[in-house]
Amino acid sequence: MSAQPSYQQLVDLPAWAVQPVPMAFEDSNGFLNVRHYLGIGSEGLDESLVDVGILPNWPRSEGLACLSAEHHVTYFHELRTGDQLSVRVLLLGRAERAAHALVYVLDGTRERLACTFEEIFLCVDVAERRAVPWPEDVATRLDARIAEHAALGWQPVTSGSLSLR
Repeated sequence: MSAQPSYQQLVDLPAWAVQPVPMAFEDSNGFLNVRHYLGIGSEGLDESLVDVGILPNWPRSEGLACLSAEHHVTYFHELRTGDQLSVRVLLLGRAERAAHALVYVLDGTRERLACTFEEIFLCVDVAERRAVPWPEDVATRLDARIAEHAALGWQPVTSGSLSLR
């Protein structure tokens, strides 16, 4: 596996879903249960998309939603109850109706990468339940964020199993 970005490179990105690991998310081994990594990461991704115009009330206000189409999850280190975590997001690309993101779940307590997940998400018309083109204003802001992330000076490591079509 290729080397992931360093913790320091990742913490330079905006932090989302910052929180301690709650006791209710603990598994029988005393670690963050595997099912919560994706939930917390998705929360961070959602928070990061507000700046590009995808608001929590988007389904009601615009009749549009972002729906996940594919994920690839990789675990590097376990998180324990009480550990401080945060999510960092890179937007990698955009197609007419989809976007490609890489989400990093960081362990702030030990200053290391806990988990990554790569995601393809779609712009969906809520009433028709089908993928539709991104609205022009959102597409423009997504493109600007993608360009900003591409210029960071380091290369993200992707799974190679997900791509925009």
